[in-house]
Amino acid sequence: MWAYESVFYQIYPLGFCGAPWENDGVTVNRIGKVVDWVEHIKSVGADAVYFSPVFESDAHGYDTRDYRKIDGRLGTNEDFAAVCDTLHQNGIRVVLDGVFNHVGRGFWAFQDVLKNREASPYKDWFLIHFGGDNGYHDGLWYEGWEGHYELVKLNLRNEAVIHHLFECIRGWVEQFDIDGLRLDVAYCLDPEFLHRLRFFTDTLKPDFFLVGEILGGDYNRILGGSMLHSATNYECYKGLYSSFNSLNLFEITHSLLRQFGPENWTLYKGKHLFNFVDNHDVTRVASILHDPAHLPLIYALLFAMPGIPCVYYGSEWGARGEKAQGDHALRPCFDAPEKTELTEWIARCAAAHKKSKALCYGDFRSVLLQNKQVIFERAFEGHRVLTAINADSNPYTAHFDAGAGRARDLLTGKVHDFGGGSELPPYSAFYWEIF
Repeated sequence: MWAYESVFYQIYPLGFCGAPWENDGVTVNRIGKVVDWVEHIKSVGADAVYFSPVFESDAHGYDTRDYRKIDGRLGTNEDFAAVCDTLHQNGIRVVLDGVFNHVGRGFWAFQDVLKNREASPYKDWFLIHFGGDNGYHDGLWYEGWEGHYELVKLNLRNEAVIHHLFECIRGWVEQFDIDGLRLDVAYCLDPEFLHRLRFFTDTLKPDFFLVGEILGGDYNRILGGSMLHSATNYECYKGLYSSFNSLNLFEITHSLLRQFGPENWTLYKGKHLFNFVDNHDVTRVASILHDPAHLPLIYALLFAMPGIPCVYYGSEWGARGEKAQGDHALRPCFDAPEKTELTEWIARCAAAHKKSKALCYGDFRSVLLQNKQVIFERAFEGHRVLTAINADSNPYTAHFDAGAGRARDLLTGKVHDFGGGSELPPYSAFYWEIF
């Protein structure tokens, strides 16, 4: 699967393109802006773009009006096809947000139900009780997503709904040549629907990638076998920033051992979770870390741990944004990409990740663990990489059995000799490839 060796770049298109926050019904080719960022995306080291919702919606994209049409605030289907074509020409795969649990109140089939009620041929596309009422005073009750009634839950056990969604996905492959889907609130989706989706997408395109959003619990509910290829690793998202803020690298290491450690009972050994330090739903990493010197280190850990790394647009140069200020603060429009020392550091981490089979596929083993220092091994088919991180403001000399005398740092190309202890300067990170 190509995704297991890739670095992702996430874009929230409506914010990225500076579109109006409410659908104004005016079609403007804003999505073409992505083309201007292609060279930047490549320079960061990404070879896949995950687009948050692009289809016609009421407001924020997760309230779909029509799965068959690109949101007019972003442009036309032809405009987006041109963007996807440019990305593919530059070796960048395209993954879209599949929002299948619910639609917006403006969804064409739900509008028909509001108009024709029991006579609507689409009444069974949703979970509706015509004898009730709701906060919009429609004279009927329906199930919304987690109490949000602007998001109308689809009936994914209705064959007509499944057929419509699958034909839309087929259309996305035919029009945009997409390479995969990120499934919104996958933890809410009917498992039987996920099985059928995997079978269907396998017939559309070889190695069509499916990653599901899941916040907690056992990711195996949606992951592996005939289900999805990957799941969002929110456990380690929290562990990453929390470990640095509390200067307690035991937290993230224990999460990784729980997920991927050498014991037989570990949860996700051999699987590939979707890793991130921030995204469109959470505070930007530059705003949540207490010590700015930890920013390069958290990315070093992101690209070295098991799984698929994803960078959220703007965070590669340290853009800030706090969840408490609302979603708009997390999903801004930048006039142009910026390039900083952090951007260049992330590019080096991404390059090291992509060219190392050990970092893409290797087992995980803790080698040395202190509150402020961690060294762990990724090993695959005779290839070994030791990742060493010192989160302290003071130098640290690490004494451990590397099982070899020398290594090359994948980040700098410099040869490292393990004899006499390994000096870790303040706020430093290394990817030592054993030779």
